[in-house]
Amino acid sequence: MREEKSAEILEMENIHVDHSYTADDIQVLEGLEAVRKRPGMYIGTTGARGLHHLVWEIVDNGIDEALAGYADEIDVVIEKDNVICVSDNGRGMPVGIHEKTGISAVETIMTVLHAGGKFGGGAYKVSGGLHGVGASVVNALSEWLEVTVHQDGKRYFIRFEQGGHPSAPLKEIGASDRHGTVVRFKADPLIFTETTEYDFETLNTRIRQLAFLNRNIRLNLRDERGDEPVSRSYCYEGGIIEYVRYLNQNKTVLHDEVVYVEGLQQGILAEIAMQYNDGYMPNIYSFCNNINTQEGGTHEDGFRLALTRVLNNYAKNNNMLKKDETLSGDDVREGLTAIISIKHPDPQYEGQTKTKLGNSEVRKIVSNILGEQLERFLMEHPDIAKTIVDKAIVAGKARLAAKKARELTRRKSALDGISSLPGKLSDCSSRNAEECEIYIVEGDSAGGSAKQGRNSRTQAILPLRGKILNVEKARMHRIFENAEIRSMITAFGCGIQDEIDLSKLRYHKIIIMTDADVDGSHIATLMLTFFFRKMKELIENGHVYIATPPLYLVKKGKQERYCWTEEERDKISAEFGKGVHIQRYKGLGEMSDVQLWETTMNPDTRILRQVSIENAAEADRVFSMLMGDDVPPRREFIERHATYANIDA
Repeated sequence: MREEKSAEILEMENIHVDHSYTADDIQVLEGLEAVRKRPGMYIGTTGARGLHHLVWEIVDNGIDEALAGYADEIDVVIEKDNVICVSDNGRGMPVGIHEKTGISAVETIMTVLHAGGKFGGGAYKVSGGLHGVGASVVNALSEWLEVTVHQDGKRYFIRFEQGGHPSAPLKEIGASDRHGTVVRFKADPLIFTETTEYDFETLNTRIRQLAFLNRNIRLNLRDERGDEPVSRSYCYEGGIIEYVRYLNQNKTVLHDEVVYVEGLQQGILAEIAMQYNDGYMPNIYSFCNNINTQEGGTHEDGFRLALTRVLNNYAKNNNMLKKDETLSGDDVREGLTAIISIKHPDPQYEGQTKTKLGNSEVRKIVSNILGEQLERFLMEHPDIAKTIVDKAIVAGKARLAAKKARELTRRKSALDGISSLPGKLSDCSSRNAEECEIYIVEGDSAGGSAKQGRNSRTQAILPLRGKILNVEKARMHRIFENAEIRSMITAFGCGIQDEIDLSKLRYHKIIIMTDADVDGSHIATLMLTFFFRKMKELIENGHVYIATPPLYLVKKGKQERYCWTEEERDKISAEFGKGVHIQRYKGLGEMSDVQLWETTMNPDTRILRQVSIENAAEADRVFSMLMGDDVPPRREFIERHATYANIDA
């Protein structure tokens, strides 16, 4: 009998390369080839987020001109066929011949990686983008790109095609009575295979954010793709003060005045605006040279250190705390909305996508600036100071209560016995988290069908009884006391908030499966609020999904077709002709286990929508508005976005 090969031998055979390794095997990618070969290294992804990133790279160059004091208006136009046009009224790209490359500076900027004004020379003190990697990467990933420069009464033009190759050198094409740069480009569908269509709201949100971060700079956005053009224009004199007011507009603030501090140390400008509301979630957003550092960094560390230190000192000096009591960082940040914006001449980011600032000197600078000025503010405004400290003290007491309640949700392992399993969880038999899924379903009837219809090896079912707590309006100890939420936390096994550890996550797909009605949508929104506020890492790492059950079953004789939209229903009904029977599924419990498996749970045929966060600040604002106490903005939002339909009774 032939012996089976061991796993080690098979692995060696799999990775062994029967080929020489000589100087001839070293591949050198010239010019922009490297970008087209590995676009994800430069723009993060070739999906929708990467597509919009192209726009930001060009807009950032205009912003850099504005920061240098030479531009005050930037226009972004989405033309027909998803062509982007970005123009500014700055100095215009240099048009002279570059000494080192022997070609015009415009062509150098657009075709040579790491060529630009931000690498020295004194053209710019601070820059986010700036004709360095960004502009050439956009050129490399475009089907075509055109640059028009208005400078010294003349107009210059150059066009690039097929991934950044110039059609002809830069040439003067006429006179001009303006100054600045115009960049038009069309993203290459060979690179962006997922989509080349720009989302107006995504662009609008970022444009508005840039206007908040750069006061007195006007940013205009225009969408010309529809029958009627849509335009937005933003210019804020108050800058980040107005940004904080905007983020808090659907919340009840504890003090009308926004705390604003700014300072310049070692050539680094730091601006901070902050205001407390009566909510329980902190919303702190940090920026360096207008780039949103989503993972924080040293500027955010300095902010947190100073805030905790100053509020503790104030509370103790004014006998608001007992000697042995101390406010934690979480206590002083409860209900805080803050914007931290720094301008740095030489920012060092951790990673290519610039999501975390690494400059060590920034921590001390931000801490000093905030510490000194916040201390003075609290002394000058004792009423506001008392309100803030009182809120932090109450938060501290709630934290201790939550700590006790949290212990109840610990699931040490999936093998702890039935007693450790929450509520009505029907677990799966596999212990490989990567292939495991948990369906969170609405009600026992749907839970019963799902349990019978599932693949018990990889699919777990957790039925929820009723609606979960709205975490937007609850402190942590109340959240832990809620049986449904406690069941979810225990089932996932990865902890919550600061203690979250995704390596312990029991299921890599968490699927929300609710009825296709108003209650179902409400339950899904409540769950998304919980995930966003308390377990954001699950969404950020792509673990949260929404199941899409069919709305209709169209039958005629033995023919059966499921439909997910009214349009599909009408089309199939017309196909089948007379004598057709249409069933509207108002709830998952109306489906048999076989139907539920076929339509919604079978990995080969189901439709799952992955939940993602494109813009954390905007997501926070929407959740606050939808789940908060203020009714008018919610009503306006629903009326604006609702789709009116005739649902059969």
